[in-house]
Amino acid sequence: MTASANSPGKQGAPNGGAAGSGAAGSGAERMDEKVHGGQSSHGEHEGEQQFLRFPLPDRIEHIITMFSFIVLASTGLPQMFFEWAPARSVIGLVGGIETVRTIHRWAALVLILGSIWHIAAMGYKIYVQGVRLEMLPGWNDVKEAVHQLAYNFRLVKDRPKMGKYNFTEKAEYWALIWGTVVMMVTGYMLWNPIATTNFLPGQVIPIALTAHGLEAVLAVLSILTWHMYHVHLRRFNKSMFSGYLSREEMEHEHARELEKIEKGLIPPLAGDELRRRRARLYVPVAGAITVFLFLATFYFLTFEETAIITVPTPEPELAQPLISETPQTP
Repeated sequence: MTASANSPGKQGAPNGGAAGSGAAGSGAERMDEKVHGGQSSHGEHEGEQQFLRFPLPDRIEHIITMFSFIVLASTGLPQMFFEWAPARSVIGLVGGIETVRTIHRWAALVLILGSIWHIAAMGYKIYVQGVRLEMLPGWNDVKEAVHQLAYNFRLVKDRPKMGKYNFTEKAEYWALIWGTVVMMVTGYMLWNPIATTNFLPGQVIPIALTAHGLEAVLAVLSILTWHMYHVHLRRFNKSMFSGYLSREEMEHEHARELEKIEKGLIPPLAGDELRRRRARLYVPVAGAITVFLFLATFYFLTFEETAIITVPTPEPELAQPLISETPQTP
């Protein structure tokens, strides 16, 4: 976590020591303006120190993912449990099964395009800006999880000091990545069953349907339990909407990262000249790949409508009785 730039009446030491040393403070402010575009600290209370957690592009990605997930769950689960009366009611309120399928697929398209953009954006942050790979899991996360469990059972007195992303956040992020991959692959198969069975045996379609549905149930239950508890109930975390964490929140959730910030141990991002050189290489290549993936996604999701159109059930033909003329007797 990197502290935001200082505003009047608020302290921050993003990449230098604690505020108070004139030279160190001014250097930290200059570094922070390079990293965060000169954004100012702002909190609910005057004088409250704030730390930038999520820049605006990250928050926009989160909102897009959140709304696409809600629409996908709201239109997907009724299809899975269509024999349940409330599910049929939802389908009827939306406008019928074909409308539900169409909305579901538009929401899937948003999620897929958002995932492609996320990969491109992460590549830019890592390669061009030199952002630290803090989201990768490691052995330290296992130790923090064990320490947290011991703290929950009152076996130790102190909470573990977490880094920029703690072990619960990493687990949820990588679960999202894995779940999205599963849903995309199985969704492509279900969206294009004829094209899929041109290359794979027909048995993969019911397998994909089962995997798609069970992963959807798992994802919804994970959001309603794990995510809601850790982010909204246990301690309401507003950083994905405001972009910032208070000092008290940093001490509670990311104490190790806060210590690094205040001791000036956060590695600086790439310099301006190095960024420009890297961007000249990365932007054209990543841009071309992203555009290609966007176009390929539209192609694969539009060339077959088998899974959208409902084939009407043929009416059974009534058997016509055979009428034979009774021979007349002379």
